[in-house]
Amino acid sequence: MENFPVINLENINGDKRKAILEKIEDACENWGFFELVNHGIPHELLDTVERLTKEHYRKCMEQRFKEVMASKGLDDVQAEVKEMDWETTFFLRHLPESNISEIPDLSEEYRNAMKEFAQKLEKLAEELLDLLCENLGLEKGYLKKAFHGSKGPNFGTKVANYPACPKPELVKGLRAHTDAGGIILLLQDDKVSGLQLLKDGQWVDVPPMRHSIVINLGDQLEVITNGKYKSVEHRVIAKTDGTRMSIASFYNPANDAVIYPAPALLESKALEAEQVYPKFVFEDYMKLYTKLKFQAKEPRFQAMKAVNSF
Repeated sequence: MENFPVINLENINGDKRKAILEKIEDACENWGFFELVNHGIPHELLDTVERLTKEHYRKCMEQRFKEVMASKGLDDVQAEVKEMDWETTFFLRHLPESNISEIPDLSEEYRNAMKEFAQKLEKLAEELLDLLCENLGLEKGYLKKAFHGSKGPNFGTKVANYPACPKPELVKGLRAHTDAGGIILLLQDDKVSGLQLLKDGQWVDVPPMRHSIVINLGDQLEVITNGKYKSVEHRVIAKTDGTRMSIASFYNPANDAVIYPAPALLESKALEAEQVYPKFVFEDYMKLYTKLKFQAKEPRFQAMKAVNSF
């Protein structure tokens, strides 16, 4: 945990830009994850989002979760549960159009806070994509354009709570997987840990830090960078010491965006003949991912190659 990349963005437009870009490059190449501080999102807004998320969980989700788990017999589970996650979630869509007004049980204050939070995260995601472009030697805006499709990117937030679990050794909060999409921005609980990533065959904790935003790369950035950056397997461990809050926002390609390795990256390494990754429509990849989320990503890439119609 002490080596986990924590990146301070405070001087990104000042004299420390080169050093910060180098840290981001190292994190993208060797971790697939990093944690941002001084990212420009006001701490007051983060505190409000956290408070309202926890209030909403206690008021609207906690009892329902207990009833569902009891009905499935998981209160008294004796053997390892492999097909279910110890989490309770709801999903907010921001782009191409918002569904926040349609989600039941959300207070007006919570809706407004999540709208403001989403706007800030969208801006941060696009800034980060341009920093990745700079590191990769791609023109500014390349990744945003690659995600755009006909209606702009898909952007949404999974609000999850992982309640205290009586037998954490028998059930995962969330089973191991890579994320299908583009770039993921996470506001996580700063008191109850549980998020882990797989590095060099070992599970490593992603440290809880107040007011930080955890970033990880999805499968689409692995494809576009032709494997220079990789999406990394991660999971959530169930805990006994309280409910863990997780607010993960996914800045993903449009459904009809065509994803393929950036030609400039292939040319620069004379790799065109050895192009490892397929060309596909994002929506087709998502259909496959939905069925195979908790399996290795490589067969997904192979399957897209096999049905490649380009």
